[in-house]
Amino acid sequence: MRALDEAETTAVFEKLFKFTGNNLKNIIEKPSHEGPDKEPGRYCFRLQKNRVFYVSESLVKRATNISREKLISLGICIGKFTKGGSFHLTIQSLNLLADNAKHKVWLKPTSEMSFLYGNHVLKGGLGRITENTVAGDGVVVFSMTDVPLGFGISAKSTQDCRKLDPNGIVVLHQSDIGEYLRMEDDL
Repeated sequence: MRALDEAETTAVFEKLFKFTGNNLKNIIEKPSHEGPDKEPGRYCFRLQKNRVFYVSESLVKRATNISREKLISLGICIGKFTKGGSFHLTIQSLNLLADNAKHKVWLKPTSEMSFLYGNHVLKGGLGRITENTVAGDGVVVFSMTDVPLGFGISAKSTQDCRKLDPNGIVVLHQSDIGEYLRMEDDL
């Protein structure tokens, strides 16, 4: 497990910024109350086998006793680097994104299952959407009871959604909590 280099850090922060905006500062400066220290520590990003982990510094210090080959996971796996070098967020980062999301979408109860099966969000299933959402922004998808279901990329802006027909795509699906069952072996 090692710290991210400059290019990797840039890729991770750009992807997180797409979903959190200026709230990225809250993720980076979040205090950690883990470990024996009385003063709160900080969270950091670490790379292990092309996966990026969000972990407290005190846990990283304690994990140095474990060899790299035997270490499987540490903290929250927020994403992974592909063989091509691009960074993809994984479903495990949903709680981190939901707490700091800049743009949000709420689904009607009738369309929640469709999204959880991996389908895009249609205008007919859209309950609410935050103002000033632009096409291409990262959005976190919630149920009407504020339970985070997944995340994706907005296909239309807030103003375009009002004029869209009910079968038009509003959010392009990227990840949802149904992946815990569909991709059980890969996570």
